[in-house]
Amino acid sequence: MFVDPIHREPRTPHTIIRLCPDALRDRDCDDIFSRLLKERIVCLNGEVDETVSASIVAQLLFLESENPEKAIHLYINSPGGSVTAGLAVYDTMTYIQSPVETICLGQAASMGSLLLAAGEPGRRYCLPHSSVMVHQPTGGFFGQASDIAIHAKEILRVRKQLNELYRRHLTKPHTLDEIEKIMERDYFMGAEEAQQVGIVDAVLTKRAASSEARDGKEGKEGKEGKDGKDGKDETDGAGTPPPPLPSSPIPPTPLPTPS
Repeated sequence: MFVDPIHREPRTPHTIIRLCPDALRDRDCDDIFSRLLKERIVCLNGEVDETVSASIVAQLLFLESENPEKAIHLYINSPGGSVTAGLAVYDTMTYIQSPVETICLGQAASMGSLLLAAGEPGRRYCLPHSSVMVHQPTGGFFGQASDIAIHAKEILRVRKQLNELYRRHLTKPHTLDEIEKIMERDYFMGAEEAQQVGIVDAVLTKRAASSEARDGKEGKEGKEGKDGKDGKDETDGAGTPPPPLPSSPIPPTPLPTPS
């Protein structure tokens, strides 16, 4: 993670996919990320810089204003980036009333790992093949000796601050000395090890069915059970349905009259 952000030319981090209902014009279409936002899903993809940070902060504040009690799902696939930009997202996550569930897919490195750990306790997840990396902040400055000393003091302050934040959010108890030892160099972890360290609470292999889907399935099974025994049509012993009963009784054969 960088104390001073690296400024680059504006770039498009991903291809914009637009979803258009039938018979609507292009201006009536939603891009895929806007559609996900309606489901309270926020995606952090790529480097954490001022532009990405502003977008994530705005989405979190908007979703809180929509429903402060409902959870927000933050998907993280990031190599890290600027400390100041990342802490802006971190402070917003802890500031808003809505619980923020974090899910790592791909990687959560550097500042991305701190945002992953800062999710709602008990609702921080990794997908099976994702990776997590932590390390101490890096930076560079040149100029007068007195200015270099000032920036060196600042980066040491930031390192201590970040170590304290990790200690606050890790579910496994660690001393500051232990965390400083872990953060001394780039430390890579798989999903299982990230859970053991305490950065995440669980490793997800399959999304659980929503309550609405479960209710719909149970209702369908219950209806089928009423229509037939065990949800199936009644059959005879051979496993084939019995022949249908005639709609009306067969008329009796008239007796012959004597001649």
